[in-house]
Amino acid sequence: VCDEHSDYKDAKLLYRFRKDDGTFPLSKDVKVFMRGQSLYEKLVSMEESILKAREENSVKYQRTFLGSEMIDWLLQEGEVENRQEAVELGRALLEHGIIQHVSNRHHFFDSDILYHFWINFRRRRRLTELLNENSSRALSESPDSPFCLRKLNPEPGNTSFLSVQTNKEIKVVSAVRRSSITSLSGNSNAYFSTPPTLVFPPVAECNPKSVLKRPVTNEELLSPGAPYVKKTLTIVGDAVGWGFVVRGGRPCHIQAVDPGGPAAAAGMKVCQFVFSVNGVYVLHLDYQTISSLIMTGPRTLVMEVMEAIE
Repeated sequence: VCDEHSDYKDAKLLYRFRKDDGTFPLSKDVKVFMRGQSLYEKLVSMEESILKAREENSVKYQRTFLGSEMIDWLLQEGEVENRQEAVELGRALLEHGIIQHVSNRHHFFDSDILYHFWINFRRRRRLTELLNENSSRALSESPDSPFCLRKLNPEPGNTSFLSVQTNKEIKVVSAVRRSSITSLSGNSNAYFSTPPTLVFPPVAECNPKSVLKRPVTNEELLSPGAPYVKKTLTIVGDAVGWGFVVRGGRPCHIQAVDPGGPAAAAGMKVCQFVFSVNGVYVLHLDYQTISSLIMTGPRTLVMEVMEAIE
């Protein structure tokens, strides 16, 4: 509370929530994420919520709403002044991966197009997940990127999962968990049907061959008129990580994505290039440095990526 200790310590020291005293730095990305969380909590708490399970093209989706329905609700609740402001809010939420068109084909519009919330803000988390974790052990023990592909509740005798690459080829790769304070100390974790174990294969490589068809330079990415579009992804890590592998350097690229993980849910895809991490420009860094930057940052990860225009 006196700002004399920069690190959190297991001691008789008083701490405060920076959001309560107005000292928490609210960037544009953080403001959008917090607004999305506030709207989500308000919607799921209502008795007659517009969030419902609906079907589109015989596929059932959870927590869905129509674009026009959301705008009507925002106006009714006084969240926005007019429909145009509501559309701008919806577009910001979509661009940050908080909501999405159910089949990911449309931006946000004031229409009868069906959308749903990608992020389940009510997933229970431990307080230790929100505090800065000591990542040095995880970095030294893991043979791969610390946000390696992960799998929840692995079946007995099966420690593999499928990773889908750009060429639709299916490969089985080893599941590597991101260590946490809880798992390192040997305590049980309430979010697994069985206690989680750290799996670090001695000679494991996740998709060692680059998924890029050819090398790409920073100059090519940033040149005027280059066929790349920048996207902002908000990824809420779970108990075992974020669910992706980063590779290369100057620029780094997304090598693999766990189809069922947080990164995939936020819209991350293989072959995207990492532009920034939590507001830090990283095109000039290698993947080890970016790995350390993410591991020592918050559980909610805001990344800007550059994606080739198809």
